[in-house]
Amino acid sequence: MGIKVLKFGGSSLADSGQFKKVRDIILADPDRRFIVASAPGKRSSGDIKVTDMLYKCYDLAASGNDPGPALKGIRERFAEIIEELSIPFDIDTEIEMLKMQLKETPEKEFTASRGEYLNSRVLAAYLGLEFVDAADLIFFKSDGRLDSEKTYSTVKKRLKGMDGAVIPGFYGSMPDGSIHTFSRGGSDVSGSIIACGVDASLYENWTDVSGMLSADPRIVENPAGIDVITYRELRELSYMGASVLHEDAVFPVKWAGISINIRNTNAPGDNGTMIVPRLPHGDKGNVITGIAGKKGFAEVTVTKSLMNGEVGFGARLLTIFADEGVPFEHCPTGIDTMSVVVNEEKFNPAEERILSRIRDELKPDEIEIERGFAMVAVVGQRMASTVGTACRVTGALKDSGINIRMIDQGSSELNIILGIEEEDYEKTIRAIYKEFLS
Repeated sequence: MGIKVLKFGGSSLADSGQFKKVRDIILADPDRRFIVASAPGKRSSGDIKVTDMLYKCYDLAASGNDPGPALKGIRERFAEIIEELSIPFDIDTEIEMLKMQLKETPEKEFTASRGEYLNSRVLAAYLGLEFVDAADLIFFKSDGRLDSEKTYSTVKKRLKGMDGAVIPGFYGSMPDGSIHTFSRGGSDVSGSIIACGVDASLYENWTDVSGMLSADPRIVENPAGIDVITYRELRELSYMGASVLHEDAVFPVKWAGISINIRNTNAPGDNGTMIVPRLPHGDKGNVITGIAGKKGFAEVTVTKSLMNGEVGFGARLLTIFADEGVPFEHCPTGIDTMSVVVNEEKFNPAEERILSRIRDELKPDEIEIERGFAMVAVVGQRMASTVGTACRVTGALKDSGINIRMIDQGSSELNIILGIEEEDYEKTIRAIYKEFLS
């Protein structure tokens, strides 16, 4: 098939038993050549992630306290894996070097990255593969943005012709050689970058779930899994919080036309979810792909007679929100009204300034604020070619006694956004799921 890049999350590499599962997965397919590894995650619900332990070490050192006792716990985590797998690796020297660095010049991002670094070194020794440091492959500009040109060129040159390698996720290097990390979960991004750099045929993202679900399992009991989803659909669902990988991981492989396969390390026989640039030809799947939503929105409605004839009114209104650092989610309008739906957490601190500016600059007849708003997205590439989808959505809510406060369907017909009372949030998702996916 071609080169496959695999990223294994923290739960997939939490202990020696998980390491063995990872080895079996890699050996099952000779195309699985480049492995991106996370730091050891939780072994149980009450456990602590190694990255969190490392942040604690940094906090202790930065405040002038001894990080030694906290480092001891990290050493024990790795030593247990090394001993149980009989890996020839000197963890004591590595921990001692980290301890010295923390005492002399503690650096937060360098310290945080050592979980991925050490776990990748251990995994490479276990698999008999070469270790390639992410600091020598992934580069950032001085402002912290990825240096794409240098990164992809280096990845291509460094990994070309190699039979395989293990690469740490989560970090790269700055122009001065210092370590810079992605945000938490950034190993997903590292894997995507490596997949793009080696022109992989597939990027397999291995985690502890068998792909994406069509609805939140805390709301819908045993929701159906999603077999295939497009990047556009994923973007819509991710925006509402329904995702199993870092949002930024999508962009490198999307631009390169590489599919992502979300797989379960603990159930490698499951097919998982395929994230693809476009649906397969002749696809006859469900009308909708998934349902997701969020609570905590407010709607600011501005009323002014003859608003529709006032050139630039909408632009000036949205500029006020932008100036105050409050992004808008949706913007339904009428002849003499314009509503701006915003996240309450971001809106509340700036509320007085925004309202004052609206009154002074736009001279409205009335301003009304409604809170306790929830947004639900019904997403599906197939909705555009299916007659009556919106009718089925609204009918399902009507039958469940749910009042729709706002409805918005984009021109692409990829999604339908519903605004409802927060108290109807779970009921709304269950009603739509029952209509389309039960």
